[in-house]
Amino acid sequence: MERTLVIIKPDAVAKKLVGRIISIYEDNRLEIIHAHRVLANREVLEKHYEAHIGKDFFEELVEFMSSSEMVVLILEGENVVEIVREINGSTNPAKARPGTIRYMFGEGLTKNAVHGSESVQVAKKEIEIWRDLIRFEN
Repeated sequence: MERTLVIIKPDAVAKKLVGRIISIYEDNRLEIIHAHRVLANREVLEKHYEAHIGKDFFEELVEFMSSSEMVVLILEGENVVEIVREINGSTNPAKARPGTIRYMFGEGLTKNAVHGSESVQVAKKEIEIWRDLIRFEN
């Protein structure tokens, strides 16, 4: 079974959308094998967003993601990475397909409700980065 990492971002947590977002994943037959509410530190976020270091939006992104609590999920299922990417929609909510999480709940490129791993390889790396902070065992 494939696994992926999803982060319900601080904007969605603040709007009390966690339950609705989790229900969307579960309604698509994805199994949530781990969920943990956490306040992320800069060190973890720099590792997670390593590919964006040096880009114009990096500091704003890290500041936002560390501003308040988020919910880190690990989901499991057949083709889970691809399915989650479809459910989440385009990173830019203005370009997201109606019915996707980002279309319904996103405000902009940074405050777009959720993060999902972009590939199986990236998912493995991201799960490893978050392992200590979320106390995930397997």
